Amino acid sequence: MTPVLEVDRLSIAAGGRRVVEELCFGIAPGEALALVGESGSGKSATARAVIGLLPPGLAPDGGEVRFEGAALAANSAALRRLRGPGIGMVFQEPMTSLNPAHRIGAQMEEGLALHTSLSRTQRRDACIAMLERVGITDAASRLNAFPHEFSGGMRQRIMLASVMLLRPRLLIADEPTTALDTLTQAEVMDLMSGLAREHGTALLLITHDLGLVARYADRALVMQHGRAVEQGPAAPLLDHPREAYTRALVDALPRRGVARPTRPPSAPLIEARGLSVTYPKRGALFRRAEMFAAVDDVSLAIHPGEVVALVGGSGSGKTTLGRAMLRLVQSASGQLLFRGADMTRQSGPALLDFRLACQIVFQDPYSSLDPRMRVRDIVAEPLRLPAGMAMAERHRRADAMLDEVGLGGLGARFPHALSGGQRQRVAIARALVRDPAFVVADEAVSALDATVRKQVLALLRDQQRRRGFACLFVTHDLGVVEEIADRIVVMQGGRIVESGPRDAVLDTPAQEYTRALLAAALRRPGA
Repeated sequence: MTPVLEVDRLSIAAGGRRVVEELCFGIAPGEALALVGESGSGKSATARAVIGLLPPGLAPDGGEVRFEGAALAANSAALRRLRGPGIGMVFQEPMTSLNPAHRIGAQMEEGLALHTSLSRTQRRDACIAMLERVGITDAASRLNAFPHEFSGGMRQRIMLASVMLLRPRLLIADEPTTALDTLTQAEVMDLMSGLAREHGTALLLITHDLGLVARYADRALVMQHGRAVEQGPAAPLLDHPREAYTRALVDALPRRGVARPTRPPSAPLIEARGLSVTYPKRGALFRRAEMFAAVDDVSLAIHPGEVVALVGGSGSGKTTLGRAMLRLVQSASGQLLFRGADMTRQSGPALLDFRLACQIVFQDPYSSLDPRMRVRDIVAEPLRLPAGMAMAERHRRADAMLDEVGLGGLGARFPHALSGGQRQRVAIARALVRDPAFVVADEAVSALDATVRKQVLALLRDQQRRRGFACLFVTHDLGVVEEIADRIVVMQGGRIVESGPRDAVLDTPAQEYTRALLAAALRRPGA
């Protein structure tokens, strides 16, 4: 059988340096091949080279790509005819792939208008049928909606529907679920693999997560620094990796840590009592606002030195609750107690003392670090209050904190000169330099590669045990909390639906929603 895609000694160069080096692989009809590796390994560049969409600065530097036995033409007109009915591509972030100024129906019909002779009515009917197939309700009316009116998971379903309308023989999925919570991730991947099987489409899956490979790929090719490190059938490769780099990727998948000894009873450090946070519903600008409860009558106590994992899918209210417990968003009702004192409506010196004792680590360090400040000044900034500490002392403490998080000697750099994992370490250093009593880590590792995620989790765990701060670890992934949490609290629809000690929730979950989160979590192969 002729492979759908053959990549023969492909090399890609950037500024005279090869970022992909003599890569070889093939994909048979109906087969799913995963290209695996960390950021910078060359996997996305390989996928874009196949479809002729390399960004400026990157160019092929040798080798050949063949589609259904014929070398891919270098001219853009031939590639445009092939894109769609021959090769389709689903990108990582659908909001950047969908045009925000055009309705969904117009964008879906575009490929059918270019590559088929269907009438406008037939194109519309095909779009409605495909939207229904990917689980979009009220599909006929949703054709008139704009991309911003859908959730991230729905937008990715729409992208997949648009691509599969033309029934491509090869589907390239470049990190298609990285920005999604675990439940939505599982739904989108199940849908993608199901559609590929229905149409006999070969699938090239680009990912950094071996958990996805274990669940969805027939074969895997592991890349590092632009080279193929190891390849073969997915299950044997993951169960018995030969190369050290592959073993490191497998080991980076979450595993349960040893439970810490039960702490003696103590008064809560921080406690939410019947806390609610509400927002006006969409479309209420010119009429009396109908309110939506993002957090609905939630009570949660966190004790000194305790790590509580707050888990739930997108829209469950977990991030809003975390921010409400820091008073970064205002609650509509309920109480917030810190060391027994009511902080709900405090202002002035009492509120300042509370804020100085609490810190937050955000999901994306690149957007939370000032790009104009050097790393040392970023870490030292929380020491400006209360006033009185000399600049030299602030820098000394910042440098000591950077040493603790493994960034000694990098204080003079700007954030753009650091990797994603290093920037997250800077964010952690900034949060801990004041020795806070309470830290909220809001999806602090969800944007990181698996191996970097493991390092940052280990750093957080080590710093928490050394410094003894209480931590609310907000995440959508129950697999991640195995390594760090003492207790797990599960949110759905703005309410707490389950809570308990880590092992009890993971081993004997009481709620169906918790069981669904556990089933969607990506674990070590064979676990």
